[in-house]
Amino acid sequence: MPPRPLIDWKQFNYDKPQFSLEDVRRVNPQRHEMEQLSGIVHVDEQAKMAVGFKDVTPEEFWTAGHMPGFPLMPGVILCECAAQLSGFLARKFNMLGGDYLGFGGMDNVRFRSPVFPGSRLIIVVQMVKLRPKRRAEFEFQEFVGDRMVVSGGIIGVPIERNHQIN
Repeated sequence: MPPRPLIDWKQFNYDKPQFSLEDVRRVNPQRHEMEQLSGIVHVDEQAKMAVGFKDVTPEEFWTAGHMPGFPLMPGVILCECAAQLSGFLARKFNMLGGDYLGFGGMDNVRFRSPVFPGSRLIIVVQMVKLRPKRRAEFEFQEFVGDRMVVSGGIIGVPIERNHQIN
C-alpha cells in the first residue's frame, strides 16, 4: 500500500507555476536533456516542502531506447526528478550550503506504476532532516493522475564548485 500523500498536490494550478523553467534554471545547474523539471507550483520554506512537475514528452532522450516500442520512463530519471526538486528547494533557501546539491544516496525507493510520454508527472519533496553543511534528507513522492508512481527518500550533500578529485 502506498504511503499517505505528503500534501494534496491537486490544489495547485499547474498552468501557472510559481517558478517557471527559466526560474528553475537560475537555481539549478542542469541543462539540455538533463533538465527534469517543467515548473514548480508550490514552495513552503517553513515546511521545507516543494511541489513541481515534469511534462513527459515523446521527445525525451530515453524514449527511443527505453524500451523500443514501449517507451517507459526509466526509474533513474524518476529519481533524478526528485533530486532536482530537492536541489532547487535546498539551494533557493541556502539550507545546506555549497555551490550544488549533490546526490548522496537513496532509501526505501518503491516504483509503483509505470510513467509514459504524454504524462504530467507531479513531484513532491519535503526535507525531513538537515545537518547544515553536511547533508539533507528528503522524502519524495511522485504522481501521475491519481496514482502514486514512486516514493522514497533521498539524501543531498553540498558540493563546492572548486572540489576536485585527484
